[in-house]
Amino acid sequence: LPKRVFPCKTPKEVRGGLPIGEDVVAFQCRNPIHRAHYELFTRALTAENVSNKAVVLVHPTCGPTQQDDIPGSVRFETYEKLAAEVKNPRIKWAYLPYSMHMAGPREALQHMVVRKNYGCTHFIIGRDMAGCKSSISGEDFYGPYEAQEFAKYCAKELEMDTVPSLNLVYTEEEGYVTAEYAEKLGLHVKKLSGTQFRKMLRNGEKIPEWFAFKSVVEVLRSA
Repeated sequence: LPKRVFPCKTPKEVRGGLPIGEDVVAFQCRNPIHRAHYELFTRALTAENVSNKAVVLVHPTCGPTQQDDIPGSVRFETYEKLAAEVKNPRIKWAYLPYSMHMAGPREALQHMVVRKNYGCTHFIIGRDMAGCKSSISGEDFYGPYEAQEFAKYCAKELEMDTVPSLNLVYTEEEGYVTAEYAEKLGLHVKKLSGTQFRKMLRNGEKIPEWFAFKSVVEVLRSA
């Protein structure tokens, strides 16, 4: 990838910008970051197996992705704008010159190994991470938690811990909480699908701030 578009640092360069002796939680993504993602990786810093002074490394893959994904150059701009907007000292940003293959649990493990090389001690494993669908039935090829279980099984050998991806939802009463908590208390969950979001962008409609950051919306709307 052209360096002028994606200034990807080497593993050594990234490690040099991370705190010495502290936990580093890696967050993998291939799409623009919205509020739910932000809540997810910032809450990972309070996980039981993460130190109090840990940081999170937001480390998106910047290679070509699926045909209907946001173009790489646009995604890169959303990350840069968001980093400037939140200005959170416990969030570090870097970019990975890698293209997703959607190869299931073993690719999820590969992501974990790569992040260890970049100085990370923990890795957030999402639901059905790098999952794909059967070309025959259209059904999910792997189970929703196979990647999490496989990575957890290999964690000791890799000398790296996993942080499960929380299933967060936005509620009118308490903001972002886990889906289980919302269901238990009968909270009112607000939803906005990706299709609805893209339609609202095209129509110039106001995007609710609980769903997306203003800086990210501005970049996507201009693109």
